[in-house]
Amino acid sequence: MASLNPAGEEDAFGRYRSPLVSRYASPDMAYNFSERKKFSTWRRLWLYLAQAEKSLGLPITDEQIKEMEANLDNIDFRMAAEEEKRLRHDVMAHVHTFAHYCPKAAGIIHLGATSCYVGDNTDLIVLRDGFNLLLPKLATIINRLADFAKKYSNLPTLGFTHYQPAQLTTVGKRCCLWIQDLCTDLHNFERARDELRFRGVKGTTGTQASFLQLFEGDHSKVEELDRLVTAMAGFKRAYIITGQTYSRKVDIEVLSVLASLGATVHKICTDIRLLANLKEIEEPFEKEQIGSSAMAYKRNPMRSERCCSLARHLMILVLDPLQTASVQWFERTLDDSANRRVCLPEAFLTADIILSTLQNISEGLVVYPKVIARHIEQELPFMSTENIIMAMVKAGGNRQECHEKIRVLSQQAAAVVKQEGGDNDLIARIRADPYFSPIHGQLETLLEPTSFTGRASQQVARFLNEEVKPALVPYQSKMGVKIELSL
Repeated sequence: MASLNPAGEEDAFGRYRSPLVSRYASPDMAYNFSERKKFSTWRRLWLYLAQAEKSLGLPITDEQIKEMEANLDNIDFRMAAEEEKRLRHDVMAHVHTFAHYCPKAAGIIHLGATSCYVGDNTDLIVLRDGFNLLLPKLATIINRLADFAKKYSNLPTLGFTHYQPAQLTTVGKRCCLWIQDLCTDLHNFERARDELRFRGVKGTTGTQASFLQLFEGDHSKVEELDRLVTAMAGFKRAYIITGQTYSRKVDIEVLSVLASLGATVHKICTDIRLLANLKEIEEPFEKEQIGSSAMAYKRNPMRSERCCSLARHLMILVLDPLQTASVQWFERTLDDSANRRVCLPEAFLTADIILSTLQNISEGLVVYPKVIARHIEQELPFMSTENIIMAMVKAGGNRQECHEKIRVLSQQAAAVVKQEGGDNDLIARIRADPYFSPIHGQLETLLEPTSFTGRASQQVARFLNEEVKPALVPYQSKMGVKIELSL
């Protein structure tokens, strides 16, 4: 059948490419899940196995080891593809391809191992490296938002509960709500990475039977082989118990913390989008950026919208490993393979894109204090009524009588706002009412916004010093790079 692509089958733009890679992802994360990283890691694992087997007495020569070392990155992808087409087995295709370039070592490549020795162990390396790429980005965002929170720790702003005006907070205190969730994600990432273990050298069903045979029943050598290869791969521990694969519940743990990040970012960026609608805070907007092809005045929060869009995708990906783990019969079935090829890379690529975008947002947030002050001015008279009542009582007034007068005046002012579209004139009504003359001189003080923010600024200072600053210590040398988005 002829190709539907008029430019021919070799046309790269005539084939679907995941936008996670072609449009958004960082080069480092894209490489982490690349074929080259995968297969060069397979070769390193074969090298580690041969080196460890040699050190424990198996007849493997220095010449064979050197030959393998010389060809770790010399991968003939075309030959490997042809071998896989012929053999219908990706691991054996790469064994044959590696052996072709290492003829002296051909007989000892993959000795005693099963496919999951390279497959699963490589996945664990890639997951670990993926977290190591994400963690500095997450720390950088926390650092940028911490600077923002400190700068605006004293700036009063309307709080919202049920998206209705509530007690005042500060811009910096609200930002600390975001930071706190991101710090939880930082801790979860570190924990998930540090709890990853190596599958190690376990054989076809996890019993290490093939290696026990190689070492003629010497259990101590099999255990030492497992320990040596685990250390060579950069892990402190290997799973003692595996089937053919490491437990797929590990993937659940990994994608759970990524999904949790998705929830955090969706909340943060939704808040920013709502604040942009109120014209209180906006994400960066480039000088020549176009918000709408028709409405030239538009300043759409497209970065925050992108984060929300991708966060939804990230949150649902955890469903894949949940279902995969549930259908792993006995020591293993192949229900996992195709699914994991999709969900594991997509989760890390999506998290990477979200963090890059959120960092860009955090480095360019624009605050409009006068708009914030106007919104406070519109709502504060209602919020100040309790303070006014208390001041009247201190001046000798009757609490119940004062409450009723405030109630009536508040309803009248609310009618002006809601029915006439006017400004809140409650304070003007109080000034005009002789009943409140004992406190007319106190009204300015009673209406000072900072008197309504409680300990917000002190909470910000304590939180940043006691919780945020220590959490960022391991990443100090990696937080200097600014993010420029091309799209």
